[in-house]
Amino acid sequence: MLKLDMHDEKTKKKAMKTVSGFSGVDSISMDWKDKKLTVTGDIDPVNMVNRLRKFCHVEIVSVGDAKEPEKKKKEPEKQEDQNVDELARAYRSYYPHETMYYHVSSIEDDPIACVIS
Repeated sequence: MLKLDMHDEKTKKKAMKTVSGFSGVDSISMDWKDKKLTVTGDIDPVNMVNRLRKFCHVEIVSVGDAKEPEKKKKEPEKQEDQNVDELARAYRSYYPHETMYYHVSSIEDDPIACVIS
């Protein structure tokens, strides 16, 4: 949640456009009376504040994780995962060791070579 010092609609539109440009933003809501901007999603609040400060005064009010409802765990899924692991082990590929090649260069005097004396 961010507190913005905005005076007109133009600044509000700029703020909404800037925040919506970030990747990972799920939703944006604006409270005009309190001048607070609420953004949900996987974003970096410091980067967002730095961009918003180019045209208005911004303060970070609160930062928190989005709360997700707890889901019930199912035991049969674990059994299916174990079956997949067993099948993967049964059909595992064989990777033989690669042969090492050594590059050797030898220098020999060439008896036919021309010698200027």
